[in-house]
Amino acid sequence: MNILVHETPRVTLGIAGFMENCIFCKIIKGEIENHKVFENENFIAFLDINPINPGHLDIVPKQHHGYIFDLPDDLYREIFEIAKKLSLPLQEVTKAKRIGMAVEGFGVDHVHLHLVPINKGNDLDPNRAKRATSEELGEMSEMIKNCLE
Repeated sequence: MNILVHETPRVTLGIAGFMENCIFCKIIKGEIENHKVFENENFIAFLDINPINPGHLDIVPKQHHGYIFDLPDDLYREIFEIAKKLSLPLQEVTKAKRIGMAVEGFGVDHVHLHLVPINKGNDLDPNRAKRATSEELGEMSEMIKNCLE
């Protein structure tokens, strides 16, 4: 049996695994303001500035990887473990029927998993995304963080 292996182009990383012009790398380094709700040694989770629905989170590995299936196995498992951990407080705060997930990586070439509160089948449509104010994001961030404690 032959197995087709998907090969993706590899990128050369800068110091500490960051890409110089990557917006997520800049957020991780603290160069761009964000509304962080979770952080550990390997990942950061923050509110998307253009949420599909209020509470839309992005979970991002601190080391730059362009494609989810290029993540080392331990980080691949961990991103989904974090998604599960964050889904319950996110659902509680937003009163959503479910929390949807999306991984595509075309908007920003840095692995990120979207956690989106959803209430019906087509709620994950990225065309529904709208810019949120810093105040809206700040309030939502505090509610989620309080629920995590």
